[in-house]
Amino acid sequence: MKNILIIGAGGQIGSELTRTLRYIYGDSHVVCSDLRPLKGEVYERGPVERIDSTQIMQIVEVVKKYNIDTIYNLAAILSATAELNPMLGWNVGIGSLVNSLEVARIYGCAVFTPSSIGAFGANTPHKNTPQDTIQRPNTIYGVTKVTGELLSDYYFTRFGVDTRSVRFPGLISHMTLPGGGTTDYAVDIFYSAVKGEEFVCPLAKGTFMDMMYMPDALKAMIDIMEADPAKLVHRNSFNITAMSFDPEIIFNTIKKYYPEFTMTYNVDPVKQAIADSWPDCMDDSCARAEWGWNPQYDLDKMAVDMIENLKRKLL
Repeated sequence: MKNILIIGAGGQIGSELTRTLRYIYGDSHVVCSDLRPLKGEVYERGPVERIDSTQIMQIVEVVKKYNIDTIYNLAAILSATAELNPMLGWNVGIGSLVNSLEVARIYGCAVFTPSSIGAFGANTPHKNTPQDTIQRPNTIYGVTKVTGELLSDYYFTRFGVDTRSVRFPGLISHMTLPGGGTTDYAVDIFYSAVKGEEFVCPLAKGTFMDMMYMPDALKAMIDIMEADPAKLVHRNSFNITAMSFDPEIIFNTIKKYYPEFTMTYNVDPVKQAIADSWPDCMDDSCARAEWGWNPQYDLDKMAVDMIENLKRKLL
């Protein structure tokens, strides 16, 4: 049975990953950690530790205490937020990863750390973005993701650390609130619809980006860590996607269920510039071939599930 440490368990992904991993591997085998206090039933079911992931000895102490063999390093500052404080974005994103990799090297752990469509840039092919292509991002968030991919590959080839990663598109969830990401409009729009409010979109019409429903994201993280390493040609990091749409497409999908729903535009220039530098749609054929990636949710199926869950949550 695995002994897993989640660094950043209180974040947008970490809170839901905690629930899923504890269901699969058992509450006592999944240690949750974050810099801030972790409260709620999902955390109370198993061990919780306070870790500042930029302090390596705090990670070491927990790894030794619980005999950890797998680290999910999720500590990061999201794209638009990181642009407001680039050094914080760098220190959290890279500091936590370097420390996790060093601990993994010393104590024989496997490491998952998420990359992102933010690892690409304006010179990357935007349609059917290849697995292996130019990566010249113009945001500190993207710079940390490219650096993370290279560091993880280095630790695998140089030290044999079992590092694995995926490039997440925008993630949509009904359980956690948006956290300052460029793609978070695709979560906010559902909240506005269910609450009967007009949605003000911060991105321009025609801005296509890859997206994914959170259950598929959780599945991807677990599947790649369970994959046969002999079949992995790539490791850090795999393109994965489930759907691609612009604001008009998701708006019209939601209007099927809320015919009176309205949307206007007030473009945020920072978020728009970031979105324009990212792919419209990625080619995820390598992930499908090497470890069987296969998303379960398209836009329509996701919309139905999001609306039903938000109605229970908000009304």
